[in-house]
Amino acid sequence: MTIEIVVPVLPESVADAAVATWHKRPGDAVERDEVIVEIETDKVILEVPAVESGVLVEILEEEGATVLGQQVIGRLKVGAVAGEETKDKPAEASEASVDASPAVRRLIAEKGLDASKIAGSGKNGLITKEDVEKALAPAPVVKAAAPAPAVVPVELQAGRSEKRVAMTRLRKRIAERLLEAKNSTAMLTTFNEINMKPIMDIRKQYKDVFEERHGIRLGFMSFYVKAVVEALKRYPEVNASIDGTDIVYHNYFDVSIAISTPRGLVTPVLRDCDTMSLADIEKNIRQLALKGRDGKLSIEDLTGGNFTVTNGGVFGSLMSTPIINPPQSAILGMHKIQDRPMAVDGQVVIQPMMYLALSYDHRLVDGKESVGFLVTIKELLEDPTRLLLDV
Repeated sequence: MTIEIVVPVLPESVADAAVATWHKRPGDAVERDEVIVEIETDKVILEVPAVESGVLVEILEEEGATVLGQQVIGRLKVGAVAGEETKDKPAEASEASVDASPAVRRLIAEKGLDASKIAGSGKNGLITKEDVEKALAPAPVVKAAAPAPAVVPVELQAGRSEKRVAMTRLRKRIAERLLEAKNSTAMLTTFNEINMKPIMDIRKQYKDVFEERHGIRLGFMSFYVKAVVEALKRYPEVNASIDGTDIVYHNYFDVSIAISTPRGLVTPVLRDCDTMSLADIEKNIRQLALKGRDGKLSIEDLTGGNFTVTNGGVFGSLMSTPIINPPQSAILGMHKIQDRPMAVDGQVVIQPMMYLALSYDHRLVDGKESVGFLVTIKELLEDPTRLLLDV
């Protein structure tokens, strides 16, 4: 029995998809629940497992092909063993089934022709001797029009080469979103800097106890997210979004975390961050990072989010102007922690400093709110006790 391999039902917001990777080729054995092919949408990678064990006999859509939901892209022969003949042999037409006289049938056999490809001109479609002679005649040579002159590529010097690859669907979607943000928002960026020494001292003092108690390392992102949530509570415009001519205020705190994956930048969502502890935030961020690395993020992981935090500092970025993630109204960029000379009580002291960058949609957030929001995050991170006392 042969069964069809079909594209999964695509999410409502996804019109089509592309065949990303075939993990099996025709003739390969397939175990039940083994992933046969990966389908790439502009948001996530969908895995298509085998529903039965058998042998892959046919691939209808190769890698890179655009496909729709529920479209047949291959066939699997159930119960077959690799190496066996899996394709059905076509039934050979018997000589008696040819609609021609015995003499014409004998002529067809002598000339090695396929009777099914000869159009009969006799009564009731009977094949005549003239039809056979016409089939034997060489096809007229049609002089093709001269092809248009091809564009001659520039020859590269020795040791220089180029490689052209098609954009992945995720990369195309990222490009579209970035252009949408630039063209549809009145985006501005404001900067500040924070002294990371208090956070670093806490982390140094409690990191071993924290890891032993919760089974996860204490990082900086949990402090950033906690400070962001408290600031969002005080400045609801930053937690809002524009829908047409309406402003939508959200009374929940779903924070998107920018994560770099092998296929591009994605922003999975931490939901209800105001109810999470530092350990919960660290565990959820790690889980999302691993899913992003392995291509296991779901549509639910990427849907929603009222505010985004991106940390370019892990790659060494000292300062940047992050781009808003529509329809959100703001994004916070964290950067590299670097020792710099600072004036403290009239003396020059070396302190671990980090720049903060808040990009915001000026249609919704005014300068006063944006600066106040950033200053609040600065105060909370420079004095973490405020996070406990809510002051």
